[in-house]
Amino acid sequence: MDVVVVGFGAAGACAAIEAAASGASVLVVDRFGGGGATAISGGVVYAGGGTRQQRSAAITDTPIAMYEYLHREVQGAVSDRTLRRFCDESPAMLAWLEEQGVPFDASLCPDKTSYPSNRHYLYQSGNEHLHPGPAPRGHRVFARGTSGGTLHARLAASVRAASTPAAGAQVLLRTRAVSLVVDASGRVGGVRCRTLRAAPFWARFAFDRLHRWSVKPGVYVPRLGRALHRMVGWIENRYGRDLVIPADAVVLAAGGFVFDREMMREHAPRYRGLRLGTPGDDGSGIRLGTAAGAGVRHLDRVTLWRFLTPPSALLGGLLVDRDGRRICDESLYGAAIGERILDRPGGRAWLLVDAAVLAEARRRLRAQTLWFQRLQVRWLLAHRISAPTVAEAARRAGIDPAGLAETVAAHTRPEAATDSAAFLAGSEAAIDSAVSSAGPDAATDSAASSVGPDGTSTPASSAGANGVPGRGLKVLGRAPFSLLDVSLRALPAPMLTLGGLTVDEDTGGVLRPDGTVIEGLYAAGRTAVGVCSGSYVSGLSLADCVFSGRRAGRHAATPAPAHVAGPDGAIRDREGEGCA
Repeated sequence: MDVVVVGFGAAGACAAIEAAASGASVLVVDRFGGGGATAISGGVVYAGGGTRQQRSAAITDTPIAMYEYLHREVQGAVSDRTLRRFCDESPAMLAWLEEQGVPFDASLCPDKTSYPSNRHYLYQSGNEHLHPGPAPRGHRVFARGTSGGTLHARLAASVRAASTPAAGAQVLLRTRAVSLVVDASGRVGGVRCRTLRAAPFWARFAFDRLHRWSVKPGVYVPRLGRALHRMVGWIENRYGRDLVIPADAVVLAAGGFVFDREMMREHAPRYRGLRLGTPGDDGSGIRLGTAAGAGVRHLDRVTLWRFLTPPSALLGGLLVDRDGRRICDESLYGAAIGERILDRPGGRAWLLVDAAVLAEARRRLRAQTLWFQRLQVRWLLAHRISAPTVAEAARRAGIDPAGLAETVAAHTRPEAATDSAAFLAGSEAAIDSAVSSAGPDAATDSAASSVGPDGTSTPASSAGANGVPGRGLKVLGRAPFSLLDVSLRALPAPMLTLGGLTVDEDTGGVLRPDGTVIEGLYAAGRTAVGVCSGSYVSGLSLADCVFSGRRAGRHAATPAPAHVAGPDGAIRDREGEGCA
């Protein structure tokens, strides 16, 4: 076998397609049924620079504008040269996905949102509106609901279609990579696995069903997910057989480590939330690499999301901590908001809204949300704390009334703050006077005007430190006033890991800590350091999976001959039975 790919998510599938297209014989192994985190994701691919969809929607974008924005977000996780190549190749990357059968659409979302409705498939998926040259670059795969399943299904079909008698890609499921075959020189020459390919039918059937039931329920009910996964592990241990697969090159694309509690405690102990991924995101790919001498970076980087929209009307509120201080610009992307809340005392945060904002949010709820977003917003609204005055609402929520008074004074329109001295002193009467002086419809107008007709969220003033505007933006004018608890533990925040194995940015070859290449070993996706390893905006991980997976597949297809191989090149298990 020329190339073995470990993991059959987006990165692994893209690596297999490119390796097969380069003439290599390819085998993809996956511990479960394939798909990984890709299949349960939203299916958003970050792309720009003038994609077909952007042009169809009359959106002007260039690779330079995309690069200048991402340069701020990426935070040096990859070199400027690699980031520029990522941006320059972005339109062609999306076109390549379409060639594999992945559908996209140009319908533009007009609202600031965490994820667009089934009527919209192109949207601003990050913080583009806070920087020059904003453009919508979130390309959601064209399918109802969360679209990741469609993305993976089309890539998987392309992998299987690549198989030819001379060269192609084969897939071996229910097969867990246990260790790498490494010779005396340190070159990787294959994979040792544990496979269920010869297990009884009932065992394979139960394995598939139990794993499938453990994935999404396991995200929302972790204890249930762990219980189901223990049964999966029992079947694997009882009926699995050892298998050694010689190969000229191995590509590790086995996901991150958000499901490995030990690695999370060691590298990212501050982060607790809903683990986005599957039990396959257990760090196994990273551990395979480090056991062969690989270096790692950014294992402490985790993206933790707290979205305030949809509905977009909630942008008319003020996000504050328990001291009543404003946390950040409410229109920031959910990962940026989550990180800032994490840094506040106790990870506590509330969104202060008035009756007008609340009414508008309810009015827009069904039109701007999918079912899972609707459930979250309804939970928030049902558990809000309301009072006739801002000060009373603060006291009921356990927020410092004086601090909140100062925040309201600093971040409302000048005409609302009629008595700034009393505001700073925390006077309840002054708060009531100031917030009511703006008029009953001002908050609704403010919320509606925060998002432009092209989907661009327009800041009302230049942002200051941490994105907090330097002058008032909000109008909170109609009682009662409500505080929505958006603390990280009130509704567990979704999270995924961003760091991984260090790789050569030209080839995807895995590097040792001293920078030398481990011959025969490549990595991609969340197993490797990539474009999104410093900071995350929606779609950037899947885009990096495609970018890094294709890169690794191309270069793995033409390595130097492996030092470890079977006498006839066949895959053999320890009983001597051929595999592929």
